[in-house]
Amino acid sequence: MRPADEKELPGLSKATIAGAANPLPAERDAGIGLSLHTVEYLSDCKGEPAWLRTQRLDALHAFAVMERTVRWAPPALAELPFATLCYYSAPARAQAGGEGSAATRGVVEALGVAQEEAEFLGGVQAQIDGEVVYRNLLETWARAGVVMADSTQGLTKFSELFRPHFGTVVQRDENPFTRLNAAVFSGGSFIFVPPGVKLTTPLKCFMHLQARHGTQFGRTLVVLGTGAELTFIEGCTSAAQAAPALHCAVGEFIVGPGARLNYVALQNWAPNVFNLAILRARVAAGAAVHWIDCNLGGRLTMKYPCALLEGPDASAEAVSISVARTGQHHDSGAKMLHRAPCTSSMIASKSVSLGAGRADYRGWVDMPATVRGCHNHTECDALLVETASRADTYPAIRVGGRNNVAQHEASVSRLSAEQIFYMRQRGLNEAAARSLSVNGFVNALVQRFPLQYSFEIKRLIEMEISGSVG
Repeated sequence: MRPADEKELPGLSKATIAGAANPLPAERDAGIGLSLHTVEYLSDCKGEPAWLRTQRLDALHAFAVMERTVRWAPPALAELPFATLCYYSAPARAQAGGEGSAATRGVVEALGVAQEEAEFLGGVQAQIDGEVVYRNLLETWARAGVVMADSTQGLTKFSELFRPHFGTVVQRDENPFTRLNAAVFSGGSFIFVPPGVKLTTPLKCFMHLQARHGTQFGRTLVVLGTGAELTFIEGCTSAAQAAPALHCAVGEFIVGPGARLNYVALQNWAPNVFNLAILRARVAAGAAVHWIDCNLGGRLTMKYPCALLEGPDASAEAVSISVARTGQHHDSGAKMLHRAPCTSSMIASKSVSLGAGRADYRGWVDMPATVRGCHNHTECDALLVETASRADTYPAIRVGGRNNVAQHEASVSRLSAEQIFYMRQRGLNEAAARSLSVNGFVNALVQRFPLQYSFEIKRLIEMEISGSVG
């Protein structure tokens, strides 16, 4: 085995995009545009019950009559071409355990699924465009009652576990994109961990977007019983395409009393992808959720993991790294909503803007008058690498009640020309000097990621910086 700092992790790296550049032929394709036919075609392909088709059609109607813009959203959102997207396409399926066509297995191999599965994962799913094509869960965890499936299986095979929680954390009518997801959701992950079961190996879902005009509308539901523990990783990549593509995911997380969820997101999109993700967790008494997030690439990212701290002594932490190059706008942050006494939260965000890239922090901390003894600490730091780089901070903090404390720190700094000059005089080229400075800036948060990924994140940041020089 190679040393850790030389290990290739294709589930995140740009080598994946090249390795899977030959598209896997689509077995199902709803065509361009969103209509009644799109939803009926998707529902027919999945063999869904009438009640679910009705829910989808209701959501489609609600989306059709709703204003598509969001008042506070970045201007780049207006570039999203709803009429020219394909809202459901899926390649040939592979069965759980790796059965299926040689072409499917080849692309799954290119995504690095087998490598990571063999080295350290307890279970894995791979989704290409609109469907999961590969799934495997270690027998140890299956015998313990752990369930790992996609949303279709959750609604059918595991309905008694899935349906009571489905749509209870993120409501369908919250905004245009929750309605759109409710109309055409497909794939994603359903994970159920029984009370007292503590997974010692992570579960991971690989998401790869390859179709021209492609979309992904994953619907993820994670349910942890009392005292359960889980590390869940989502890795996202895409093939480089000229046409815009959309990743519009909804994730619902229910963390039972005393349970612990570590959610790690590693996203490295091609420049044509609009990434709109809605992630929210309900955190019970004494439970903890840790969001750890790295966002690279894409045209626009809008992502604000949210924790509803609903039980006493619940806690949440959100750690994020964002790197935006010219033509990219990352608008991300976190929401901490304290709904019970003696709850605590922490937000740590570091963003890097390269060239004319823009990175924003947008956060919301809420402690109403009905709670007491709560605490939050927020720290967001931005690094501007060029004179055209931009960073903005939009914090919203509301504190009521008794003995509640919220702290906020923010800083914006510019890469020092003197520092770069100093390092170049000692033999480093400009790209290496910039990379050393930027990696030093984000290093404290990179170390919070699992060891298997921290070296790869640093390498990808180096690639982003070298691509922006000149």
